[in-house]
Amino acid sequence: MLNKKNIRLGIAPIGWTNDDMPELGAENSFQQCLSETALAGFKGTELGGKYPTKINELRRYLRVRKLTVANAWFSAYTLSQPFNDIDIEFRKKCKLLKAVGAKCIGVSEQTFSIQGSNVPVFGEKYSMNDQEWALLCKSLNWLGEIAQEFGLALVYHHHMGTVVQTEEEIDRLMLNTDPNSVSLLFDTGHLAYCGIDPMIILNKYISRIKHIHLKDIRPQIIEKVKEDNLSFLQGVKLGTFTVPGDGAIDFVPIFQVLADNEYIGWLLVEAEQDPSIANPFEMALIARKYIKENGKI
Repeated sequence: MLNKKNIRLGIAPIGWTNDDMPELGAENSFQQCLSETALAGFKGTELGGKYPTKINELRRYLRVRKLTVANAWFSAYTLSQPFNDIDIEFRKKCKLLKAVGAKCIGVSEQTFSIQGSNVPVFGEKYSMNDQEWALLCKSLNWLGEIAQEFGLALVYHHHMGTVVQTEEEIDRLMLNTDPNSVSLLFDTGHLAYCGIDPMIILNKYISRIKHIHLKDIRPQIIEKVKEDNLSFLQGVKLGTFTVPGDGAIDFVPIFQVLADNEYIGWLLVEAEQDPSIANPFEMALIARKYIKENGKI
């Protein structure tokens, strides 16, 4: 179904160690993460908090496992910090990504975010006013131009608990940013979490999607999060997310749209869970098997 020449498969380190909750996977080293990533049949990873920050050291660990870095998360605070400060940190991350062969950088606006706070993820989310929207979109266009200086595409990561979560917010972001500077990171799990059919966003923005997170959900856990007014991180610990093939999302139609539109880029499995409950290597094997059987790659 999917064209092997166009697609590269990776898996994120967040299944082994969680940067937002260091207690999850504290016992797992980055070497274990990289080795099991390769052993499970994946060709790439995203940067994690435990990874070496020295370029030559990181390259060495990647090279012996024949792995590539696909992407990295960048927390932007364009609504609350001077742009010059953001510029400095953004260029540092872009420099590192370019050095290890990445083609994109995933940006998420974190001003007003509740994803790391101990507040209910449903019902407490901040909504931007018109002035904030204008500033965010203008800033993203600037960052996108900077990313291009390093040969990278800026892919915006919509995310639960942030200012860009809903379909309407994604639409507004896409409408008011330059397609030449800002692309979309399509995350199946975050869409399904807040009740959006991932197919709607995929079909609407396939031409601007340059990076994909394959993340599955457990609806019964999401219902508990809603009923008990739990935070995003509490939901993660309970098992809100899982890998493709272990949850409720049917990825076959998604794979078909990607094939029909000749998507070129990474499919990156990302499913933050408690590794003491969901063994990350076993989860990686489940995901790889599912993608092979249903995506034919």
